[in-house]
Amino acid sequence: MAKRIIIAGGGTGGHIFPAIAIANALKKEDPDINILFVGAKGKMEMEKVPQAGYAIEGLDIAGFNRSSLIKNIGLPFKLVRSFWQVRRIVSQFKPDAAIGVGGYSSFPVLRFAQAKGIPTFIHESNSFAGKSNIMLGKKATRIFTGTEGMEKFFPANKIMVTGNPVRAAILAAAVTREEGLRFFSLDSSKKTVLVVGGSLGAKSINEAIDKGLDKMLEAGLQLIWQTGKPYAAAASERVAGKNGVWANDFITQMEYAYAAADIVVARAGAMTVAELCLVKKPVLFVPYPFAAEDHQTVNATQLVSQHAALIVKDSEAKEKLVFMSIELSRDEAKQEELKNNIAKLAITDADTRIAKAILESVK
Repeated sequence: MAKRIIIAGGGTGGHIFPAIAIANALKKEDPDINILFVGAKGKMEMEKVPQAGYAIEGLDIAGFNRSSLIKNIGLPFKLVRSFWQVRRIVSQFKPDAAIGVGGYSSFPVLRFAQAKGIPTFIHESNSFAGKSNIMLGKKATRIFTGTEGMEKFFPANKIMVTGNPVRAAILAAAVTREEGLRFFSLDSSKKTVLVVGGSLGAKSINEAIDKGLDKMLEAGLQLIWQTGKPYAAAASERVAGKNGVWANDFITQMEYAYAAADIVVARAGAMTVAELCLVKKPVLFVPYPFAAEDHQTVNATQLVSQHAALIVKDSEAKEKLVFMSIELSRDEAKQEELKNNIAKLAITDADTRIAKAILESVK
């Protein structure tokens, strides 16, 4: 009998891309396996998962809105409805196991699976665990973590440190710097700064780049700037008629962007960190300070303490980010030090480790 697995979660690229990487690794280990994703309606996974060739069911679920309490009125109804939807999905699909990767849909699916005695697995990518994962961890079969030292959040005997799965396109990329620069129509004689604020963009980074764009161009730099949807129109207006800047809301072929980049400016989500270790780039992190338990600052500080990255506070980005990028672009020795140290932290087989451990447990 072919095994049946549910993978639940999403919301951002940081949850979706590792989930797809785990699904691909499971398929590679067991080609007959049947995989169903469960996500939140209206979120990014509803588009990205089918593009990767997998079926997905959407739940009517949303998180607590901290900025507008009025928007939370319908939340209890959505939660109740999502539990009924989960009940239907699980009873129809009859999974042998459920995997949670974080995001709104993870909790109701794993909670229901645990109540039914179905083996559950959690992947916690950050160095500071989210509240729902901590709750689910008590009854989980196994907890896969991106970093060491997670015993303060989970039962030590259930933890397996695997690292974070990286999307195949980046793992297997053989794109040269020249090919990357050609892809973005940029000049191979100039230093290139890649600016990424995560899959949804980053306001403070965008505003800092907007403000200091001319300074960067005058310093002889060129830019690949992923703005996220909210800032796309403003950025496109800002760069109109300027040479040496590629700006868009989303970079679909990230392997070309990494290949073209000499320096990266980025948020410090766990998946971004994992990818940057693999592609060995000098990076300036601007951690998102409102991430749960400020986990992005924890993620970035781990690398900074190993001389593998630099950090700029979100609140200081407007004043310091452009200046520090220009300084780093002129300091070849510092670039080499950061490159060498970040490369030591790369993990290439996290997805395979996770897939093998799951299949071992659900024989």
